[in-house]
Amino acid sequence: MIEWLESIDQAIVLAVNSIHSPWLDKLMWLISGKVFWFPLYLFLLFLAYKKYGFKKSMLFLLVALICVGFSDLISSQLIKNLVGRYRPSHHTLLTTKLHFYEMKSGEFYKGGQFGFVSSHAANFFAMATFIGLSLRKSYKYLFPVLIFIAVLVSFSRLYLGVHYLSDLIGG
Repeated sequence: MIEWLESIDQAIVLAVNSIHSPWLDKLMWLISGKVFWFPLYLFLLFLAYKKYGFKKSMLFLLVALICVGFSDLISSQLIKNLVGRYRPSHHTLLTTKLHFYEMKSGEFYKGGQFGFVSSHAANFFAMATFIGLSLRKSYKYLFPVLIFIAVLVSFSRLYLGVHYLSDLIGG
């Protein structure tokens, strides 16, 4: 059963990764990055400020940071080390079949050694859930938009060949 599920995971990452093109590689690399989303974070803080005022928006920011911090700590320091599942980019049979983003000439992004669970997925879904649910009464379309962004970030990790679908679902 486990082998069958693993074969499905491998087939999915190979299929998604195989649709690569130079412009899509760059786009997925940007979507997967932290700096790209900084304007979104500022916009969300602005929305919290509009709803709660300065003092409560600072508390909102602190709770959001704690939420994402715990998510990152649990996913990257606890679960990844306990499970110890290699990323597709570090799987001996898959690494030669995958296309990787070239950061610099001859330097390809493969992520860290272990991939279950995806910290990107865990952190973006933690942020989307906390902020989306906190602000949903004032901004009814915000939560679905944030969930879409979290799915998009997760997909970028699959596209880049550094996570299996199950890593993303786990995150």
